[in-house]
Amino acid sequence: MQTVRSIAVACLAAVVLAAAPAVAEQIKRPDKVSFYFAAHEDDWQLFMNPSAFQDVIKGASKTVFVHLTAGDAGLGAGLGGRKHPFYLARENGAEAAIRFMADADGSPGERAAAPMVFNGHPVYRVSYHNTVGYFLRLPDGNASGAGYLATGFQSLKRLAGGENDLIKAVDGSTAYHGWTDLVATLRAIVAYERGSAAMIQVNVAETDARINPNDHTDHLMTAKAALDAVKESSCVRRVYYVDYASSKLPQNLDVQQRDMESSVFAVTLAGIQALDHGTSWRHYDQSFVGRNYFRVQEPTGRCEPSTVAASAAH
Repeated sequence: MQTVRSIAVACLAAVVLAAAPAVAEQIKRPDKVSFYFAAHEDDWQLFMNPSAFQDVIKGASKTVFVHLTAGDAGLGAGLGGRKHPFYLARENGAEAAIRFMADADGSPGERAAAPMVFNGHPVYRVSYHNTVGYFLRLPDGNASGAGYLATGFQSLKRLAGGENDLIKAVDGSTAYHGWTDLVATLRAIVAYERGSAAMIQVNVAETDARINPNDHTDHLMTAKAALDAVKESSCVRRVYYVDYASSKLPQNLDVQQRDMESSVFAVTLAGIQALDHGTSWRHYDQSFVGRNYFRVQEPTGRCEPSTVAASAAH
């Protein structure tokens, strides 16, 4: 069983959060599929690690990373003056990080990548060992949720609020007609990847502004979409992570945990640089690495193997 170290942070009005769990020695992987929902392609590395690393190496039967936006910073599919589109560089960084974790205790495997259709929408899917990555490639919504001129002021926040009734993937692969359409697509992805697993763990940004104030709206809307998608699912453990606000909190990881987090982040940045885009290692390392704050909402009732068919995609 994972150990959870409780902490009290005065600036959060005595809200108790859990520090990163220690790695548990397990002979058999648990009957659990862990989903990490990220707005941008470096969010789970910075805010949900080493939890993600621990799930990949032995904490879950399968670990799934769902990236909702392209993280394009208003460039859409543009190059930004470089050799490759920025969104593809960010995807390359996320993929490299996932492969790094999956190969940590073993040999390299075979990568399979192709669009897969869910709820009528093609979504780019990459599988590698016991991991899966999804990239929906929706427009970056800007920190405020107002969107960017170059991508038509589209954003998850505006879609959720009904200001946009359509949001298009930056690569032109598909368009979602309203919030319900997007949520239904995520629900189909979760059902497909869950298969018959007894439990799913949904890892999202903290939605309580008292704990996670002034977060990026893409983070919050991604969490909302994920939670809406699993609202009717059985046996769901919900884990809420402090994002930007963690920079104001003290480092709480031990040396081993910090090494796990920083190594994954470094590989992410190397993947971005490999496609000719710059990175900001120093800023993010000083602000977020060494911190992993979250709270856990355990499922109620008994957890039985799921009866949802693995053919949820169509």
